[in-house]
Amino acid sequence: MDVSRYIARRLRFKGRIAMVSIAVSFFVMMISVSISSGFRHEIRDGISLLSGDVQLTPGNLNFLDESEPVGRCPSYMGHLMSLDGVESVSPVVYKAGIVKMVGDIQGVMFKGVEDPGTVAGIDSIPPLGTVVPSGLASALDLEPGDTLPSYFIGERVRVRNFTVSSVYDGMFGSDAQDMVVYACLSDLQRLNGWDEDQVSALEVKLDRRYRDTGGMELMQQEIGNITLLYADGTSSSVVARSAVSRFPQIFDWLDLIDFNVFFILLLMTAVAGFNMISGLLIMLFENISTIGLLKSIGMDDRRIARIFLLSASSAVLKGMLAGNAAALLFCLVQGTTHAIRLDPANYFLAFVPVHVNLPMFLLADLAAYLVIMLLLLIPSMFITKIDPATTVRVA
Repeated sequence: MDVSRYIARRLRFKGRIAMVSIAVSFFVMMISVSISSGFRHEIRDGISLLSGDVQLTPGNLNFLDESEPVGRCPSYMGHLMSLDGVESVSPVVYKAGIVKMVGDIQGVMFKGVEDPGTVAGIDSIPPLGTVVPSGLASALDLEPGDTLPSYFIGERVRVRNFTVSSVYDGMFGSDAQDMVVYACLSDLQRLNGWDEDQVSALEVKLDRRYRDTGGMELMQQEIGNITLLYADGTSSSVVARSAVSRFPQIFDWLDLIDFNVFFILLLMTAVAGFNMISGLLIMLFENISTIGLLKSIGMDDRRIARIFLLSASSAVLKGMLAGNAAALLFCLVQGTTHAIRLDPANYFLAFVPVHVNLPMFLLADLAAYLVIMLLLLIPSMFITKIDPATTVRVA
């Protein structure tokens, strides 16, 4: 058996405050990492549902007038669907409109879709049916079954009496998804005077691997190249735009959150490290006679320092495990109940999102552990100052 490990197991690390500090620090770090990851996942998934990760639109897209449509099944569709990272391509029709209920009016964006299930949780939308966001339903006192008079302004005003089929919970507050009303694709095509092969845009949904800033920009270039290379004479000219270019403020905000999390990780690691330094110093002072005895029997400073670092490492690992366990419990409770709420107007979401990113958890744990152990090399140099002749005689 390794002598250093044998002795380290019999030394008790008495810095309980330092261990508690380690546990609290790792708890805060893991919560920060999970919340940051939660915001990224929830907001990026919400944007993907709202308007796709990459949109193919005509260069003169106009939500008010009947702008030039694009083909629903262009010649490059097969190449687009076979591109690595593309999950689906959905045809949509956008139309700006005004809804009116008992004197209250609200400008909204109608979106014609084929499959509303991923957004609203229903199988289909009947003809002249709509799925309205909860924010709009609350503002206009709408319930399923109510008639929703809608006005569309173009060369002439067109009126349609839609029926509220369902209400869905918007994710981004009144400035974004709460203003999108889902309707049947064919209804909006007829409203624009288009046939079934004409739509406003094609929305490309990407695999999760490509939903970060770099991935979306890369896929935007790849998809744009495909539309240029494989378009025939009958395909409409389109422009590929990623969600990053359409919502730059949101992605800048996510980057700011990541920077804040990085700062928290550094701060909590420093707090835990300096508390462990004080705990290890106390342990060294209490065992001066033991250090002198070990030196007197021929053990060098490096091996003695290894004994105390192993003991301190055990304390760090225990605190780390306690902090991680508490953080995972918090994530389980918050992810299940959404107990901690947020103001969607400021945070885009109505609750604090959490997502356990295991690789990120382990990376944060490993980095913090290594930094703390490096900091503990500072008090271990105290061992070189101990004179065995003096300490043994005093003992």
